[in-house]
Amino acid sequence: MSKQQPVMDWQAIKAEVHRRSMTLTELAVRCGFHKSLLRKLNTTTHYEGQAALAAFIEQKPEKLWPNRYPRRSSGILDTAKYPPLESQKSNASTDMQVAA
Repeated sequence: MSKQQPVMDWQAIKAEVHRRSMTLTELAVRCGFHKSLLRKLNTTTHYEGQAALAAFIEQKPEKLWPNRYPRRSSGILDTAKYPPLESQKSNASTDMQVAA
């Protein structure tokens, strides 16, 4: 299984924030986070902070930090591989006749 590469590395993310005339500290304060939270996103997982930073640079957090957002398979089972089980109630009347 190959690892998915992020769209931008941490240096590119910081550079994009600075290109938009903002600092990580100022963005954190404007979003209502502690002033150092967004500066620590390189090493710390904080989903709300990641979402705010990604929205500011017009990216998706899943693209910037793919290892923090694993792909999940659906919970739906394949009915061809796993057919539905027969109901226990469907044989209730025949079981009563066999028991008698």
